[in-house]
Amino acid sequence: MILLFTGNGKGKTTAAMGQGLRVFGNGGKVICFQFIKSRKWPTGEEKAIAKLGGRFRLIKGGQGFVGIMGDKLPIAIHKKAAVETLRRAKKALVSKKYDLVILDEVNVALSLKLVKLKDVLVLIKKTPSATDLVLTGRSDLGTSSALRSYADIMTEFREVKHPYKKGVQGKRGREY
Repeated sequence: MILLFTGNGKGKTTAAMGQGLRVFGNGGKVICFQFIKSRKWPTGEEKAIAKLGGRFRLIKGGQGFVGIMGDKLPIAIHKKAAVETLRRAKKALVSKKYDLVILDEVNVALSLKLVKLKDVLVLIKKTPSATDLVLTGRSDLGTSSALRSYADIMTEFREVKHPYKKGVQGKRGREY
């Protein structure tokens, strides 16, 4: 089953992690690849997953938030990291070792042209029938439309109100 969590609202990664906990809680194996988030930015979900043991893994493949929050890395470095993360995700997916594979922020990597849509579609098509695949992240209309046809479940998160618009910075335990 292919699950697509997109839109400009908060909660896409949280929903994916919740799906991962559901699979884990029922004895399954989960692996999550994060395409944008880096090891430099520790998160609550990363700390919690580390305590779960080997049946739920989190791989931070990104180099940080591209072009925002003080990022000064060349786009080529972000692209190389995203391509490598996609390669690792494909390897994990075809290994058939996991009941759930999460590609967190892959839609953002697509929108920023860090990875190619055709490569993500190949990965989707190679998803074993016994494995669920979750794709998360805001996406442009073209990416969203292309992925929509492959999704068995698609949820669009819509921002109605957020304190960030008033200049309130993200808070540990709420946003990360």
